[in-house]
Amino acid sequence: MNLYLSADKDGQELKEILEAYLVEEDFQVIDLTESPAEDFVESANLIVQKLKKDEEGLGIAIDAYGAGSFMAANKYKGIVAAEVSDEWSAYMTRRHNNARIITLGSQIVGTELAKTTAKAFVTADYDGGRHQIRVDMLNAMC
Repeated sequence: MNLYLSADKDGQELKEILEAYLVEEDFQVIDLTESPAEDFVESANLIVQKLKKDEEGLGIAIDAYGAGSFMAANKYKGIVAAEVSDEWSAYMTRRHNNARIITLGSQIVGTELAKTTAKAFVTADYDGGRHQIRVDMLNAMC
């Protein structure tokens, strides 16, 4: 599974820390913004474009508060993104909502919390079953 990371200028430093950590944890990480994106819309769009072609991939977008990337990513049909700032939310949004993107705010979470939150997201599997009804509703929107 590919894990796509992107960030704007406010999230670049945290993204680089997360990238190093996730590579060390043996995840297949692809950095889409070696230089920071101009803004969170561009950063989120980079991940969405990759996920539309890579059905097994996941993404993490980082900006100052996580909200901008969250709003941008959810504008696309078939993409479920969640703004998170803790491990449990990241884990459960993957398990119950089949979220393929989480967004983090570099001014909200510290580096250690960002690491454990990212790991919770990428190690969770979608449960399917009764949750698929809502996921289908979300994917039909836009």
